[in-house]
Amino acid sequence: MSIDRLWYTRCPVPTASGIAIHHGWIDAEFAPDGMTVSSLRASPDRSVRESHFDHRQINSFRQGGNAPPIWSRSQGQDVVVVGLTWLPQYQSILALPASGITSVAGLKGKRLALPRRVNEKIDFWRASALQGYLQALAVEGLTPNDVTFVDLPVEAPYIGNVSASSNGPLFDARQAAVSARAEAFALIRGEVDAIYNYGAAGPSLQTFLGATVVADINHHPDQTVAINNGTPNVLTVSGALVRDHPDLVARYLAQVLRAAAWARTHRREATRIIAAEVSVVEEWVPDAFDASLFDNLEPSLRPDLVNALRVRKDFLLEQGFIQQDFSIDDWIAPGPLAAAHRLTQHPLFKACA
Repeated sequence: MSIDRLWYTRCPVPTASGIAIHHGWIDAEFAPDGMTVSSLRASPDRSVRESHFDHRQINSFRQGGNAPPIWSRSQGQDVVVVGLTWLPQYQSILALPASGITSVAGLKGKRLALPRRVNEKIDFWRASALQGYLQALAVEGLTPNDVTFVDLPVEAPYIGNVSASSNGPLFDARQAAVSARAEAFALIRGEVDAIYNYGAAGPSLQTFLGATVVADINHHPDQTVAINNGTPNVLTVSGALVRDHPDLVARYLAQVLRAAAWARTHRREATRIIAAEVSVVEEWVPDAFDASLFDNLEPSLRPDLVNALRVRKDFLLEQGFIQQDFSIDDWIAPGPLAAAHRLTQHPLFKACA
């Protein structure tokens, strides 16, 4: 069956996909074939936009946090993993100075905010907070019984009513600004003693609150402690597209590889693009993401990343965020990425890189 349209979506995090989209390289790759390549945000149909979480839209690519694709796969959706990256991003537990909490050990007996999106299929933010807490507590020999989790119901959906855009991300600056509203208010009101936060908006929130960093999870010497929604980030594709049109998938991935290589040698320009992608001013990018960011944008299927994805899946299963187990190894399709690497070695590709 011929294809006249491809879809993509990405989370508000640094991705080579976002950089390739910004440069128009993916559009240019498929234009000679008469194919349109569009963001899910181009569709006014909410069910199409919701594919960012459930991956139901055919012929689509997604790069971002791992909880939604893991949930989709556990639900039986035809989606496969074609690449992984380790996103070194802000990930901290915060408390107000007046609390006197300065370390994870000080969380014993305290109240930890745990938001709950009541209208979402997969509550990735709650899962992220819970894993962040539990892994930080475990390092200090503490268990969930040593703290009190305070449930914070949130009615607002993850995907708001953003305007249509042919290449824009689904999440705009307004959504980024309110992502941790429930936890921040609960902390200010004294209803909780600590909150978890991760991502680009973290440094700004920390500064606004004047908060103490109780745990800097991103920089823990044991990298496995930082396994969470963005570690690893996942690049997924509709399964039928991989099976029936592997050449198209490889061509798409080749442009992603091109963008990752470009970012390594154009860091200032890449920072500007990333700031727009994650809805923060450029000044916050170095605080939100390690300097190693530019060396971590290239998708791969390294064994350590695959194992991190397995750890993450097991956590979501154990904690009830997904109901059905599945094999991570069987979920991964290595062929398209290998083919993409071969394409990038072609003289004509190198000439336009």
